Amino acid sequence: MTTEENPVVTVSSKQGLAGTRVCVMGLGYIGLPTASILANKGYQVWGVDVRPDVVETINRGQIHIEEPDLDILVRSAVNSGQLKAGVEPRKADVFIICVPTPINADHSPDLSYVETAAKTIRPFVERGNLVILESTSPPFTTEKTVLPLGIPEGLVPGSDVFVAHCPERVLPGRILLEAVQNDRVVGGITPACAQRAKAFYETFVNGHVLATSATAAEVTKLVENSYRDVNIAFANELSILCDEFDLDVWEIISLANRHPRVNILSPGPGVGGHCISVDPWFLVHAAPERTRLIRTAREVNDSKPHVVVEQIARLAQQFASPRIGCLGLTYKANVDDLRESPSLEIVRELRERKVGEILACDPYVSPKRFNEFPLHPLTEVVSRSQVLVLLTDHRQFRDIPHRVLQEKVVVDTRGVWR
Repeated sequence: MTTEENPVVTVSSKQGLAGTRVCVMGLGYIGLPTASILANKGYQVWGVDVRPDVVETINRGQIHIEEPDLDILVRSAVNSGQLKAGVEPRKADVFIICVPTPINADHSPDLSYVETAAKTIRPFVERGNLVILESTSPPFTTEKTVLPLGIPEGLVPGSDVFVAHCPERVLPGRILLEAVQNDRVVGGITPACAQRAKAFYETFVNGHVLATSATAAEVTKLVENSYRDVNIAFANELSILCDEFDLDVWEIISLANRHPRVNILSPGPGVGGHCISVDPWFLVHAAPERTRLIRTAREVNDSKPHVVVEQIARLAQQFASPRIGCLGLTYKANVDDLRESPSLEIVRELRERKVGEILACDPYVSPKRFNEFPLHPLTEVVSRSQVLVLLTDHRQFRDIPHRVLQEKVVVDTRGVWR
């Protein structure tokens, strides 16, 4: 079913370059929507993923991730013959790298996926091709990783081949809309590279496409997410302070936000997802002496799940054999994305510490994809739990009757049961 927020039939008012071949490396949360949008705009798209099961699923016209209306778009693209997938790249006019860029245990960037993707496309890159890195990356990744590893010797950037960085700017749950409607920043290794990439994105993006250098584009994306991380850290630290003073943090924020120049965000159990919880570390790693505020914000947000665990453990002590219901595992509401999720981290720590019997529920997480520990139906969790913890504010959890909550010891990390 289509929705007003994701108009899959009219992803853009513009037409793609019919017959142009695009090779998309990585068919995850960014790569698959990108590939399907391009295919439905007339491009001949070859998608590549290292997982054979993902390739088989897509070639059947099905999807392996949850995103509103993506199933319709993929099915249409596959049935039309415009989208096909495999485990190895093919020759193309445009190569788009959409692979993960996680962090290591020491918070340094892990560029192994980008390096592998660049090396893998190198034998297929030819004169006149456009190579785009969409993966969110540390400064200089396009110049110092994609260019030397992905471009054959003898091809001159800006004249023989065109290399650029265009970071994604989408929100899970709104990817199909925002990939087309949002403004995009395109950074080239040379001005000619930027202009070639800009022209490509303008064939399917309705928002403004802004040309700059590759490094400026990389840093812009990191700054966007670092800005949000710093502001969330203030809200999370404020929530800890209000607990110390026995105050309602949401009341304090509501009152403070009545000031015309104050706009405090909402606190939560921490920060998750593939962007905000990761990207600021790229800036910290690149310039540790110049990013003290960004580092501190990351440390505040990384510590918040442990603060929540301590709160739950204290409350559970009033029961001889506590049963703790944990509602939500994903990092944000109404999606199936578990990446860097503080909710999942909290449940794991509660189980490891054996605080009590842990009953976890998440209607968006399929037991077929997640088998780390058992998941229980919402009705069972609510009826059996003595301590009920809201970790992710899925719509199903918002409708629990107030009279039921009054019978429980409640920890509401999202402020939706107030």
